[in-house]
Amino acid sequence: MSAEPALTELTVPALSLVVLIGAHGAGKSTLAARHFAPEEVFAQADYPDVPSLLSAAGERLAAGRLAVLDGLFVRPVDRVPVTALARAHDVKPVPVVLDLPRAVLEARTAAPADVVAAQVAELRRTRRGLHAEGFRNEQVLFSDEQAGTLPLRRTPLRGDRRDLTGPFDVIGDVHGCLPELRDLLRDLGYDLSGGGARHPRGRTAVFVGDLVDRGPDSLGVLNLVMGMVAGGAALCVPGNHDEKLCRALAGKAVKAMHGLDVTLAQLEQAGPDVQAQVRTFIETLPTQLVLDGGALIVAHAGLPAHYHGRGGGRVRSFALYGDVNGQRDELGLPIRRDWAADYHGAALVVYGHTPHAAPRWKGHTVNVDTGCAFGGHLSALRYPERTTLSVPARAVYAPRPGPCPCRKGEWVVGSGQWVGLDGGGGVAHTLLTIHHPPSTIHHPPSAIRHPPSAIRHPPSAIRHPPSAIRHHHQPRRLK
Repeated sequence: MSAEPALTELTVPALSLVVLIGAHGAGKSTLAARHFAPEEVFAQADYPDVPSLLSAAGERLAAGRLAVLDGLFVRPVDRVPVTALARAHDVKPVPVVLDLPRAVLEARTAAPADVVAAQVAELRRTRRGLHAEGFRNEQVLFSDEQAGTLPLRRTPLRGDRRDLTGPFDVIGDVHGCLPELRDLLRDLGYDLSGGGARHPRGRTAVFVGDLVDRGPDSLGVLNLVMGMVAGGAALCVPGNHDEKLCRALAGKAVKAMHGLDVTLAQLEQAGPDVQAQVRTFIETLPTQLVLDGGALIVAHAGLPAHYHGRGGGRVRSFALYGDVNGQRDELGLPIRRDWAADYHGAALVVYGHTPHAAPRWKGHTVNVDTGCAFGGHLSALRYPERTTLSVPARAVYAPRPGPCPCRKGEWVVGSGQWVGLDGGGGVAHTLLTIHHPPSTIHHPPSAIRHPPSAIRHPPSAIRHPPSAIRHHHQPRRLK
């Protein structure tokens, strides 16, 4: 036991379920009183049974506050409901184990010696399996001196940057479109000299993920974004395409499709050092960013309010893939439910993942994926201004997989063509830059009814609203 690395401090996530584990007389209550407020601690001795204990702790976790369990928990069977409680509230269960010498415990507890001996033996037999049980960040104390002198530090969620208040430019799915990214950064006022990008007035770019695949230069996008993040000019969350690339670089079996084959070829040519750098970059990205005191949330596929500031597998899955349950449509594509339709949280959530023909405001959310790789445009939300800026794609780099996700009255992307459906067939509209609040959005009159792939608008219509209006009044059917 003494061969294990010596601790210099105890660390627990600021929002977590801390579990104090030890035999009778180990000093769990003393440790709890030293580091935690009384309202944070739930002692097993104060409750008639374990379900009552866990229910009380669960109420605190549900409110977004740290909870501490003070109990024996020396047997794996006793720890099963503890890890289940943590999963139910999407927090990490963090064990602090007090594994003191048996003689010390027997000298200061009224419990029978054979009971203490059995508890110590069971704890030492099973302690190394805590990670497999679902616990994380295990920390073990072997003496009263450690328990009485080590400081405890609460660490925020990796993406918890409430201290950063902006201003921010939240940029939608880039998908390897380096020329358009440089165009957008330039229009947002960033200085692109020297191969990097930085805003002269201190604005921070925030990328919603899916940096790679489909577009012409995923490696160039990665180099630019990694440099901006390293230089403090940008923040980033991963998208599902980035996560898949990371798995491929780690040697996992993945299907190289939807542009991943091209991305891997570019990285293969760049060499192993660049591959390792890209893998490390993606692995260390937070799945969500909590910004501006919690007023702004950025996650690739969006995030409902009860996941804000939390971790765990369910949160990560939702942030990367959206509201899916494994079901697929007739083309084999994942069915994505519209989580934003039911979002009523206080924070503004900015996300991407599902492309639309213009930034899509719904309640207190905005989707800034506007399908650049499919011939649409690359968009950014300025925060706190809550205005959007878009630049047109220079080409259609990839066909959209499957039909457009059409809903009545919404703008959608389909096969490189921009169409809106009103429930009765295709209706062509001119694409305009959208500003918040939604009441300021201009809704152009209906144009020509057409099959969904029939109408395309010139790139100038994206960046020049006057020409867009003129073009709108001269609709034409294309063969």
